[in-house]
Amino acid sequence: MKLNVLALGLACGLIWGLGLFIITWWIIMFDGQQPGDTLVLGRIYRGYELTTTGSLFGLLWGLGDGFIGGVIFAWLYNMLAGRVGQGAAAN
Repeated sequence: MKLNVLALGLACGLIWGLGLFIITWWIIMFDGQQPGDTLVLGRIYRGYELTTTGSLFGLLWGLGDGFIGGVIFAWLYNMLAGRVGQGAAAN
């Protein structure tokens, strides 16, 4: 079974981006906006902070990062599944 590379990339991007967006708003709702406070992700994602604007930066970075990670995972899976499937068919 092969994975659809673009579909998995899009799904991973949406999950990671929306997850980061929702978690940021969750923290803002209970602790308030904290400009300059970035958790650990602010060191990785430029522009990300625990603010409303920062949540949008997190959404965009998460979409891109999750998409790339999902595409790489699906591509590797398809490549390795093809090799394992060819080896099993030869036996």
